[in-house]
Amino acid sequence: MNLYPIQFHPILKERIWGGTKLKSVLNKEITSDITGESWELSGVKGDVSVVSNGEYKDKSLNDLLEQFPNELLGAKIHDKFGKEFPLLFKFLDAREDLSIQVHPNDDLAQKRHNSFGKTEMWYVMQADFDAKIIVGFKNKSRREEYLFNLEQNSLLDILDTIPTKKGDSFFLETGTVHAIGAGNLIAEIQQTSDITYRLYDFDRKDANGNKRELHVDLALDAINYDLTDTQKSYSDREDQANTIVDCPYFHTSVIPLRHEMEVSKDGESFTVYMCVDGHFAIELGETKYEYKVGDTVLIPAALKHFKITGYGTLLEVFVP
Repeated sequence: MNLYPIQFHPILKERIWGGTKLKSVLNKEITSDITGESWELSGVKGDVSVVSNGEYKDKSLNDLLEQFPNELLGAKIHDKFGKEFPLLFKFLDAREDLSIQVHPNDDLAQKRHNSFGKTEMWYVMQADFDAKIIVGFKNKSRREEYLFNLEQNSLLDILDTIPTKKGDSFFLETGTVHAIGAGNLIAEIQQTSDITYRLYDFDRKDANGNKRELHVDLALDAINYDLTDTQKSYSDREDQANTIVDCPYFHTSVIPLRHEMEVSKDGESFTVYMCVDGHFAIELGETKYEYKVGDTVLIPAALKHFKITGYGTLLEVFVP
């Protein structure tokens, strides 16, 4: 495999709650005022990413996985996941509140949908003055209390609401009831899954006057009714990888890049960089690859040594 940093064409998604920040802040070529998501790197069936640069331009992620599974994923990840890319990377622009939802764990998702579950994390790139998120319950709850409040249209009374600001990070294990509130621009890292149970959608209607489907019954067995600790603190040491989340599905660090850093990997996993602020470059020998805020880059596992330079903030992600 010819080793170089690989980029992909964004897969843009219109959403009833979407806006225009993906263009105004992240320079995505959106054509709609309700663009809610940019899928940066995806192996989800029907939404597989296509390479946008270099020798493998116009090949799909699946093409590369078929041809170079060990070089791209790393032998350990290939052994565990086969030729499936295990993570999904997105940017989300919430002009309005997203629906209140929950994701099933691996066992439930496999049983019902032949899919992975959906453990995920959020990094807040920009937040309006009054932006908030919903994560979990205010107090330990139970199935009966949840259903009562849902029927009484008072679900928000028992859910925990947290104000957000730039740099906040949240880890959402499967079963955590959650919603991104209006005014948030977020980088999202998650298991490769598109399984979502929608609990409440504020009685909104789409352009055709229809309410979106709810999945109340499916959600009952998926919800974690205990208290959850979702907000993650982390160090801000410059030119170093500062761990935010270390879970079985992904390890995510934030890099406050101010000068440069040498990177040496063990070749056991691919690495993905999401530029959430500023700009950076990857230097391979005499070749420099330059990136800006909103760019996402896949480093094949077999590419073990390189240098990062620039001034910005990066999320660094790999599979432990």
